[in-house]
Amino acid sequence: MAIPRAAQTQRRTRIQGEKEELILEAALEVFSQRGFHGSTIDQIAEVAGMSKPNLLYYFRTKEAMHRALIDRVLENWLEPLQAFDAEGDPEEEIRSYIRRKLEMARDFPRESRLFANEILQGAPHIATVLEGPLKELVDEKAEVIRAWISSGKIRACDPHHMIFSIWSTTQHYADFDVQVRSVLGSQREEEDRFEAAATFLEGLFVNGLILKPALSLAAGP
Repeated sequence: MAIPRAAQTQRRTRIQGEKEELILEAALEVFSQRGFHGSTIDQIAEVAGMSKPNLLYYFRTKEAMHRALIDRVLENWLEPLQAFDAEGDPEEEIRSYIRRKLEMARDFPRESRLFANEILQGAPHIATVLEGPLKELVDEKAEVIRAWISSGKIRACDPHHMIFSIWSTTQHYADFDVQVRSVLGSQREEEDRFEAAATFLEGLFVNGLILKPALSLAAGP
């Protein structure tokens, strides 16, 4: 009995999706270790356990695999910043953002290194994204921070550099993971390491930025 055409299409789509995910997982492993220029399609095919012609059926170029990964990284990484809420309490918003960025550094270190490698190369594949959607989002959230400053909720600061500082301090734990592990030593388990980092960074930014209302003194007799 022949398989209906709709079922054939659905089956092919599912199989194609699985193969594409397999290839992207292999590409992520190779790109995060070797960078874009140091990686080859042959290396990715080997890690994926596929022949080169089979891989090229799904992604015709190395650039296509790299761009697919970069697009996915940007989408996931920008989500926490998009959630930065102007109506929220600044202290809670800053704490939450730091936590989420550290969680991403902990859970997606290869993606972080992939992005870092792209930036170190001058962002040849994503310059338009950095200058367009990313800049627009950061500018939008900078206005949120300026509103907090104007309303006396946080200390005066440069909003863009505040965001850059959170990026650099949290992503350090992914991009320089080997250095962090080496300095802290084996006695510091991964969960302990990230919890300690979260506690420290929350205190650093909250204590440095949040303005606490002055306590009113009770009138004397």
